[in-house]
Amino acid sequence: MEETPRFSFGQNWQSYATTSLTQERIEQSRLAFSSLVNGIELKNRNFIDIGFGQGLSLVSAAELGAKAVGIDADGDNVEAVKRVQQAMGYLGPIDMRIASILDDTFVYQYRGHFDIVHSWGVLHHTGNMEKAIANACALVAEGGYFICSIYNRHWSSPLWRIVKRFYNSASASGKQLLINLLYPVIYTAKFIVTGKNPKKMERGMDFLHDVVDWIGGYPYDYASTEEIQTLVSGYGFHCLWVKAAQVPTGCNEFVFRRV
Repeated sequence: MEETPRFSFGQNWQSYATTSLTQERIEQSRLAFSSLVNGIELKNRNFIDIGFGQGLSLVSAAELGAKAVGIDADGDNVEAVKRVQQAMGYLGPIDMRIASILDDTFVYQYRGHFDIVHSWGVLHHTGNMEKAIANACALVAEGGYFICSIYNRHWSSPLWRIVKRFYNSASASGKQLLINLLYPVIYTAKFIVTGKNPKKMERGMDFLHDVVDWIGGYPYDYASTEEIQTLVSGYGFHCLWVKAAQVPTGCNEFVFRRV
């Protein structure tokens, strides 16, 4: 069986943490995370970040007093989080584990354990999004919250899947060429759709690293807001709010509560 090419998220996040993380971006991230969990008590609550990436959300949750655990399938992200911790000035321990949300053994061990399950732009990169969502939901305690963002379904989504697979199969020079070609295309498209300068990112992000993440992010799945709400509600959740993607292939954002 042909091995599925996978994007090196950890290497991209290490680059971001080393070259692009500023105090302004840290504060943007803190504010965005606080807004996302507004009305949800984190202090002394069990919190898990599925696919912690560079760790901005994981560290923010720990700063707010949560008993924070992070899992990620890419071990390179651990070093990225350490750099982010240092930049954020958070010296407390962070429980980081190299694990996949598709690992049924892990899910069985922590079924119903977490008051808040957070997974931002991750579950669609596992190679089995529906199982990843089901497993994430299984971790949520009674009355707990499931917070996630998932790429939106759009007519161009299958084309982007081809681009992403090609990128991850290309040589280093081929990858750089594709980034150079698509960077102005993505910049222009986002500017036209949003009317804003794409380089003025929110949530502490950086446009170049975001472009690399978008072009390279593979495996790649997607779903409409209705599809995600139907799927998650089937596991006993009520959707508290949903925010549709600003750009057609961007992420739809959700906060669910187990009823």
